[in-house]
Amino acid sequence: MRKLTVFNFMTLNGYFKGANEDITWHRHGQEESEYAAEGAKSESIILFGRKTYEMMASYWPTPMAMQNAPGVAKGMNKSEKIVFSTTLKKTDWQNTRLIKTDIIGEVKKLKKTSGKDMVVLGSGSIVTQFAQAGIIDNYQFMIDPVALDDGATIFKGITTKLDLKLTDTKIFKSGVVLLCYRPL
Repeated sequence: MRKLTVFNFMTLNGYFKGANEDITWHRHGQEESEYAAEGAKSESIILFGRKTYEMMASYWPTPMAMQNAPGVAKGMNKSEKIVFSTTLKKTDWQNTRLIKTDIIGEVKKLKKTSGKDMVVLGSGSIVTQFAQAGIIDNYQFMIDPVALDDGATIFKGITTKLDLKLTDTKIFKSGVVLLCYRPL
């Protein structure tokens, strides 16, 4: 059976993106880049909502991404990707397929098969839906030592209690802390 993990960075006050989709506040230095490159080598299937997909697809396939973070760019471009959207008409990023309906049912079906694990990047509305459906196996949050005055929270709109158990931590020299959880 495949596992589903959420990997997101967020602020001390719970925002995973700032106003106007801003993520420039994230402290992504050399150490964090090496960690991300290592994660990209896992060859997990990457799951996105439309907004995160459009942001990622506009950057990772570019020469700038290959210059700035070659290991991560190679992994992102090579990986199988699924984007969930009812409004997107097509996908242009290599190895990407589009799922328009019953995202919970589709992920449940995928989880019951053997193969690569799956990871959700960004995509707050998708994370909330998957958390409420109880289909997330692991949560990994990189907490930046910054607070924002506006943005989107990771579990916006959640209507059920989500109990988690801390399974691992990592402290980066930048002050970013990685917290890993699994549902109770």
